[in-house]
Parts: sequence; C-alpha cells; structure tokens
Amino acid sequence: MISDREKAAFEAGIKLGALYHQWTGTPLSPHTVSSLERVMEYSVSLQPYVEDIQVRLSRDRMVLNPFGYGEVRGEIFDVVLTTKVNSARCRATLAFEGGYPLMKITALETE
Repeated sequence: MISDREKAAFEAGIKLGALYHQWTGTPLSPHTVSSLERVMEYSVSLQPYVEDIQVRLSRDRMVLNPFGYGEVRGEIFDVVLTTKVNSARCRATLAFEGGYPLMKITALETE
C-alpha cells in the first residue's frame, strides 16, 4: 500500500520534472519573463494535487542573444511547489545548486 505522503512526494516530483522539461527552450526576454512565470504557474496549478506553486526565473542568469531574447534554461529556474494528497503535504523545489538544476523535497508532512 502506498501512503498519502509517498503519493504527495511522487506528485511533486512528476510536476517539477514536467515543468522543467516542458518549458526548457522556450523563448523569453526581459519584457516577457513575468508573463511566462505566471503562465507556468497557471499550467502546473491545473494538475491534480497541486496546492500551490511559485515560479521565478532568474533575470540575472538569463542569457540574451544579439536580438534581445534568450531561452529558458535550467540555470534560471527557482520554483517552490506544494502538493497535497488527502492529509499529506509535500513541499519541493527546483533551483540551480552546485551547477545543476536540482529538484528536492524540502518538507513532507501529514496533518
């Protein structure tokens, strides 16, 4: 039997993995980055078990080409996601750590 805590952790990992792979390579500019953050949040928030999501894309790590835009890369993600399955809640992050876009669980609780 899989516990609700395990389900909440699994759902968080799936959501972060999908977010990363779905949006990497998407064109962005300093003028569109805020809109893209909101669209990412809305997209993920539609999925089952998502209680909250906050997406920030680092303006400092954006690399722009000579035409004034760049693309979403792993280095710019800063995401905090909370999933909830029944009374179990998982908080997970996607952030650039140690030269890698790392996903990790930061809290796993049962009410």
